[in-house]
Amino acid sequence: MIESAVESRWFRRYPPRGGVVAKRLVCLPHAGGTAGMFHGWAGELGPGVEVLATRYPGRQERFGEECVTSMKELTDEVVRALLPLSDVPLHLFGHSMGASLGYEVALRMENEHGVRLAGLHVSSRKAPHRVDSPPVHLGGDAAIIETVAGLGGTEAGLLGDPDLYELVMPALRADFEIVGTYLARPGYPVACPVAAYVGDRDPGVSPVDMAAWADVASGGFDLTVYPGDHFYLALQRDALLHDLAARIA
Repeated sequence: MIESAVESRWFRRYPPRGGVVAKRLVCLPHAGGTAGMFHGWAGELGPGVEVLATRYPGRQERFGEECVTSMKELTDEVVRALLPLSDVPLHLFGHSMGASLGYEVALRMENEHGVRLAGLHVSSRKAPHRVDSPPVHLGGDAAIIETVAGLGGTEAGLLGDPDLYELVMPALRADFEIVGTYLARPGYPVACPVAAYVGDRDPGVSPVDMAAWADVASGGFDLTVYPGDHFYLALQRDALLHDLAARIA
């Protein structure tokens, strides 16, 4: 029986038309992001593809839970939740912080559990051996808000409302601590193919930065540059989904 979105703690699950799951795409949001970002992807990735939108603690349906503040802990939890779902080929798509998380999950799945992913798709984030994220979280809420506003995330608009501020900031604080404490180290390759995506006007990540993901892609690498900024995937949604569908197929 296919599990519905509300029955999964870590994932909103969107089964394909017909209910028969042949492949899964696991979507990992950016810092401060939510599973709702990927709601519109359901049914857009070809026959038999189930979309799993990752639900980080401390937001939306999991608002009452304590936020996770380290990449290791977040990786542990996502891997634990994914293992029972690895009965079909798994693809990961991670945007910004989610790209780093996707890489860590892929390594853990391969090296500790013998599960080779079908594909790792990384967006708007430097490769693990090139990350140089400043510790924005140490500058307090003002520094976090300034950074979010500079990237153009939808969360920036919510922070102007005092009531929404109190809802959004705990997750942003936790996620920016994850980003600020995730340090560059030797790039260990993943066995699966890696596809990288970036906007040509991203203020923090360039196409050259994204090209460095090739260093950790022993299964093959490809880079796609779209018009747009850090959140190019909003305006380039159709083109991105078309590309993802082709790779998953």
